[in-house]
Amino acid sequence: MELCQANPTAQGNADAIRPFGGQQGTQPAIERLPFTIRRVETEDDLLKAVRIRHAAYARHVPEFARTLALPEAADYESDTIVLLAESKLDGSPMGSTRIRTNLFRPLGVEESVELPDWLQGRRLVEATRLGIDEGRTGRMVKMALIKACFKYCQQNDIEWSVATGRPTVARQYEQLLFSDVFPGQGAIPLAHVGNIEHRVMAFEIETFEARWAAARHPLYKFFFDTQHPDIDVGPKVEPRLTRVRFPQRAPAAVAGAGHQGVAFA
Repeated sequence: MELCQANPTAQGNADAIRPFGGQQGTQPAIERLPFTIRRVETEDDLLKAVRIRHAAYARHVPEFARTLALPEAADYESDTIVLLAESKLDGSPMGSTRIRTNLFRPLGVEESVELPDWLQGRRLVEATRLGIDEGRTGRMVKMALIKACFKYCQQNDIEWSVATGRPTVARQYEQLLFSDVFPGQGAIPLAHVGNIEHRVMAFEIETFEARWAAARHPLYKFFFDTQHPDIDVGPKVEPRLTRVRFPQRAPAAVAGAGHQGVAFA
C-alpha cells in the first residue's frame, strides 16, 4: 500500500473541523444510504444492537462473545449512547456501536490503564462494541458508523477519541490516523475486556479534517464533502459537570498524524 504522510503540525482554530458535509463555498453532495443510523431508544432497538454485536464478536473472539449475548449494564448508562444501523428494506440490524463520554465518569478503558497527563482533564469519548453484519454492504456500514461517531464528537465538543483494539483491529485504527497512547508498549491486557490484549489509541478531533486533507485520505470526501441525512446521532449531551483542562499538549508524535491514510481492506 502506498503511504501518504500527513502534516504533523496543528494549526489551532484554522484546523478545527467544519460540520460534516458542509464544504465551504460549495453545495455539498447529498448521498442516501440503503440503511439508517440512529440512537437506540427502546428495548427492542437495543436487542437488535446486541444481536449484531454478539454475532460479530462470536466470529473473532467466541469466548468473550459469550458475555455479550445480553445487554450490558453500560448500555443503559446516562453517559452512553448505542447507535444502530438498520436496513431500509426490512429493518434488520446491519451494525452497531456504543459511545461513552467521560463527562460524568472515567472511560471504560480507565478501569484497566491510567491515561497519560495529556489526556487527563480532556473531554473524551470511547467507542466500543463495534459489530457489523458480514453482508455485501458491511464495509459501508462500518464507515458510516465511524462517521456517526466523529459527528457525535464534533457535536458534543469532544477533544479526543480513545479506542482500544486487538492488533488486527488496531491496524484499522491506524488507517484512520489514530496513534498509540503508549508508544512502543504494544498490546496491553485489559481487565475490562477479559484480559484480551489491546492497543490503546487516540485521535485528536480538532485537527481531524486538516490531517486527513494533508494525508489525502481516501475517505475524506465521504466524511467531509458528502451529507448523509440517514445518519442521525441525536441531540447534544448536556454535561452535569465541567472538567478542568490541563495545559499539557500531546507529544508531537501523537498530536501529529504520522500514520498512513489508507482505506480499510
